[in-house]
Amino acid sequence: MADLHIPDALLVKNYVDGNENALATLIKRHESKIYGFIYSKIADRDISNDIFQDTFIKVIKTLKSNSYNEEGKFLPWVMRISHNLIVDHFRKTKKMPMYRETEEFSIFSIMSDDSLTIENKMIFDQVEVDLKKIIEELPSDQKEVLVMRMYQDMSFKEISELTGVSINTALGRMRYALMNLRKIIDKHQIILTN
Repeated sequence: MADLHIPDALLVKNYVDGNENALATLIKRHESKIYGFIYSKIADRDISNDIFQDTFIKVIKTLKSNSYNEEGKFLPWVMRISHNLIVDHFRKTKKMPMYRETEEFSIFSIMSDDSLTIENKMIFDQVEVDLKKIIEELPSDQKEVLVMRMYQDMSFKEISELTGVSINTALGRMRYALMNLRKIIDKHQIILTN
């Protein structure tokens, strides 16, 4: 039971150093959260199992190639891998799940036009660069919550568990992050659309 107290980063290092049991411990520690996340998006047990396995195949390949560099953020990194595999699955099957537009989520953040013109691609890339610069101006606690929520698709409950703050604090940080983003955009008169 001592495995419960070993940090993820140390288990990753032990696995890279040849301890196969370290990966088993990591999978066991996070499987319900990762599988639950996948299943919540897919709602099909067989496909969810496949994506879960593919996620850890990618994790193993990355760790074995010594290209893992997430500085102790193992779970968010794995969640991002599984999220990307989910998106790939929907692209292949050409059916995207239903999403509702909210203040915190824009449908345009997941839509993609496979027939992007060169001009639109350049504009899109510039918008991404501008957005990342703006996000960098946020206070670190707000930036952390925004990145986990928007880019890693984590729930506020998961964010609160990972950051060690209450759900209300995580919600508050997200709210302030969005308000501060608007202020930064207005201050610099940045246009994030084509």
